Parts: sequence; structure tokens; C-alpha cells
Amino acid sequence: MNRTDRLLAIVLELQARGRQRAEDLAATFETSKRTIYRDIQALGEAGVPLISMPGKGYSLMKGYFLPPLSFTSEEAMLLLLGCGIMAQSFDAQYRQAAQSARRKIAGVLPEQLRAEVEYLQTAILFISSNLPEESQEKLRQLRRAIIDRVTVRFVYHTRHRQHEEDEPRVREADPYALICIRNVWYLSAYCHLRQAMRHFRLDRIEKLEVSSQTFQRLPEIHVEPRQRDEPGGLLARVLFDHEVARWVREVPSYFTVNEEETAEGLLVTLKIRQESEILQWLLSWGRHVRVLEPASLREQLAAEARAMLRNFQASE
Repeated sequence: MNRTDRLLAIVLELQARGRQRAEDLAATFETSKRTIYRDIQALGEAGVPLISMPGKGYSLMKGYFLPPLSFTSEEAMLLLLGCGIMAQSFDAQYRQAAQSARRKIAGVLPEQLRAEVEYLQTAILFISSNLPEESQEKLRQLRRAIIDRVTVRFVYHTRHRQHEEDEPRVREADPYALICIRNVWYLSAYCHLRQAMRHFRLDRIEKLEVSSQTFQRLPEIHVEPRQRDEPGGLLARVLFDHEVARWVREVPSYFTVNEEETAEGLLVTLKIRQESEILQWLLSWGRHVRVLEPASLREQLAAEARAMLRNFQASE
């Protein structure tokens, strides 16, 4: 990044994040604090109203905004393609907002750049499946609950229960985020029952109710797309033959935390709460998978295979 670009980026960073220390800016732009000091001085000489507080960093004077920005072809393309994805993935209210934003961005582009971006929009396609109306309504309710910071209540169905007679439980949770992973929506929320953050699949939520009880977001909680439902948990290590390694990478388990190429094959480490969560996925790879640990998972997989064999023998 050249100096001119960095000076503009520093102003944008201060405008977006508020007060920043020299070391924070140096880490963001991968440069030295001395360089940041010189950049701040240059911005001040150029008339940018900066406020410096010893030990606390720099900020922009309240009310200062940059004039309208121009976009490169790559920036405009990503913004417009992003608007298109949002228009596909959300309900009518946000679809209209995405389409409006797309028109505004396209309207200020030079003719040649606009023509190039319009071509790229037709050349790069994103296909997303339409959610049923019931799921769209859940998304609308949860999105509003996140914005308003209100607790939600729902019945949640879990595939893997501790006991077969266990019934789905009513959960109360403080919603923090909605995350889409491989076209499946998850609610990231603080579960009152578990007293911890959890991910809930949208299609397993029933009888959703938005309460009038508000909550304060906990500052120490950071939503991570790959966050596991249980801290700690059980680690499983499985080895896949080389001939299926490519396909394992293509359709990994949600619980995969590490993949490593070895002389014997692809070594996959998974973090699970209970062995039944990955049993069906492992069985789908047939003779091409070996469980290294834990031994209890290996025994459970073997028992399942023997039961399958008995079913086939009985049918013959």
C-alpha cells in the first residue's frame, strides 16, 4: 500500500472505529509506529481535524466526514455482486434495500466502468435456494430481535439426545447473530439453559416467540462462524484413504477442526460433544475410513457395520 492510499485508509479507519492508538493503526496497516506518527502529522497539515489524547490515541473531530468516494472496478464489482447475493438471500424488505443500494452505486459509476461491472454481474453467478416462507418469517423475527436486543423463546429439536425418551426442550436465548454456513442458517445466541453461547439450526427451531424482555450484549462474547456448541469436548482422529481425500475436503463434517496430509492418507481431527454426531458421516465413507481414536468410536462404528451386515444377510 502506497502512502497516499494509507493516508486515506487511516481516515476511513478512524471514521469507522473511532479512537485508535498508533500501535493499533501500525498493526492494521502492517507498518511501524514511526510511520503512523508521520502519517498523522501529514493528515493534520492537510487540514484533517484530528484530536490526539496522550495514551489513548487519535480520533476525528466530531462531525467530520469524507466527501463521496470513487471506486475501482474491483471494488465496484464486489459491492454490486454483494448486493446481488443479499437480494437473493434475504426477505423482501432487505431485498429492496439491496437493490436500492445497487442502483445508487451503479448510478455514480463512469459509463465504461459501469458497462464492465454489468458484464461481470452476468458472467459471475451465485445460485442460492429459496427458503420456505416459514423460515423467512423466522429470519425476520430473529433479525428484529437481534436489532432490538430482546430475548427469544422456542422449542429446539436436537438429533442426538442423551436418552431416546428425551423430549425437545423449550429454550430461552439472547440472540447475537445469524450465520449462513453452506446454505444452512444458524442462530448464534446466549442460551439461558446452558448459560453459554450456542448455535441453533434455524430448521430445528419451532414455535418461535419474541419476548418483551431486553438484554445487554456481553462485550466479552465474540461470534465466530466456526464456534462449537460445547467448549472443550471430545477429539476424534480419523484417517481417510488417499483416493477419497479430495472428496472428504469437498464435503467436510461441520465438526472438522484440522486436516493433515500424511503418507497413509488424510488425517482429520474433529471436535465433538458425543460420538453419535459424526457416526453417519463416517459410515458414508465405507471402507475408506479408519478411526484412530477414541477406541469407543471405533467400536461403535464396527458395531454399526455389523448390524448393517446382519440386515443384508437377513434380506437374502
